[in-house]
Amino acid sequence: MVEDRDELLMTPGPTAVPPEVREAMSRAPVNPDVQAEFSPFYRDVLEKTARVYDTDDDVLVLSGEGMLGLEASVASLVEPGEEVLCLANGIFGEGFADFVEMHGGEAVVHDAPPESGFDPEAVKSVVADHDFAAATMVHCETPTGVLNDLGEILALLRDAGVLTIVDAVSSLGGTAVPTDDIDVCLGASQKCLSSPPGLTTLSVSDRAWEKVEATEQDTFYTSLAPWRDVDLPDDEPPHLPYTHAVSNLYALDASLDRLLEEGLASAYDRHESVAEQCRERGRDLGLDPFADSTALCSPTVTAFRTEGRASDLQRRLETDHGVVVATGLGELEDDVLRVGHMGYNADAERVERTMDALADVLD
Repeated sequence: MVEDRDELLMTPGPTAVPPEVREAMSRAPVNPDVQAEFSPFYRDVLEKTARVYDTDDDVLVLSGEGMLGLEASVASLVEPGEEVLCLANGIFGEGFADFVEMHGGEAVVHDAPPESGFDPEAVKSVVADHDFAAATMVHCETPTGVLNDLGEILALLRDAGVLTIVDAVSSLGGTAVPTDDIDVCLGASQKCLSSPPGLTTLSVSDRAWEKVEATEQDTFYTSLAPWRDVDLPDDEPPHLPYTHAVSNLYALDASLDRLLEEGLASAYDRHESVAEQCRERGRDLGLDPFADSTALCSPTVTAFRTEGRASDLQRRLETDHGVVVATGLGELEDDVLRVGHMGYNADAERVERTMDALADVLD
């Protein structure tokens, strides 16, 4: 028998899951392939998801961890030989280039320092020198806690006729995302929505659907095409491409209810408040945020510079205090300690307990 764990999970996804969300996931599942009641339920989940995205674009919820959305967006929109601009100031921005190459595209990577954002003029210059079919970028680079200001860049890409694909996995639900300026905006269940991992969410613009239709689809599970215009009748089972993850959807539905009942504006304010609390406590302890400026610090995750101590601090926090945080990734693995204050964990008491524990292990 698996018992509830006592530690405080303060990682930047998967996050701790609220009790009512876990309870919802434990409901006996219906069979979505044969039971008509699933259709209105799934339609309701899509409508709630669209409200979180704050968009009139089509919204999809697919069975698969958030990485599915990143690959599916590239697989669905990029033809072999097409150039794709990949804006990268972190691991996930760089990772988009791998998907582009896997699916036959030509990735043109535009790098920026990991602690900084992008220079719109530099991006404009790159766009002028190429004929890009699409551009990929990350709103919040979770490994460094950097929140990229994408407004000006999205505008210049739209003016240039370039489709935009944005990874908003660790920002959606925790801060405003410029969804209506994005052609494919990617989210996931396990970050600010505080639901278990297992579902990808996407908003898809009309321009993006036109490109999907014009692009030869050479995959099935990683193609968005089968999910367009899914039939969800009131009195019949839905006609889905494959059996959906019903229990995960129950959990997501409860998570969406929590967020929408609070209100998006209130949730954003809560995230901003606890992020500042976390950073201030860190500065008091002699720890600096990784990002160059406060304006670049994400309200959903704080990455502290720790200069070779991250793994040891992470181990001692869990062993001595039952507090679980994350280290950096790649070259920054031992130089960055990350506190996730997103979704259910965007809570002053949880952040205070985490920082109190960190103060103890730093002594």
